Amino acid sequence: MSKNKDRVIMNDDIRVAEVRCNIDGAESLGVVSIDEAMAKANELGLDLVLIAPEAKPPVAKIMDYGKFKYQEEKKLKEQRKNQTKIDVKEIKLSVKIAENDVNYKVKHAREFLTEGKHVKFRVFLKGREMAHPEAAKEVLLRVWPMIEDIGTMEKEPTFEGRYFNMYIVPQK
Repeated sequence: MSKNKDRVIMNDDIRVAEVRCNIDGAESLGVVSIDEAMAKANELGLDLVLIAPEAKPPVAKIMDYGKFKYQEEKKLKEQRKNQTKIDVKEIKLSVKIAENDVNYKVKHAREFLTEGKHVKFRVFLKGREMAHPEAAKEVLLRVWPMIEDIGTMEKEPTFEGRYFNMYIVPQK
């Protein structure tokens, strides 16, 4: 189905009696027969491309399709180049984590935040720890004061499945 939607109907593939015809970057020819539109396109050495086949009458445009396709691909490539990829680092903790281990993990989180990366803290609840998920939240709330000077809490500690998650982004 998507292949059919992406398919461009042009030149001899157009099977309608008349079209509303426009010339790329020029005037509108109005509603003309398909033969007239094809003759005008051939005269200009361009393609007749069906733009809106569902319209009454269908809309066609006389253009250089190869050049149009090239410019569209160029725009997409430029957009992809300008996109910024967000790097998310995940730091896993446990409910029974020792204080020096927390400090070590926070040290790494601070490094990631200074590099401009986002940090996701996760506390995994094993077995009977699931009975007291508030213990996991307490671990995350114990970590937060250690990094609040260089980070912003984008997502409060939330419970998802067997994890308690907290999302931190670098301050601007």
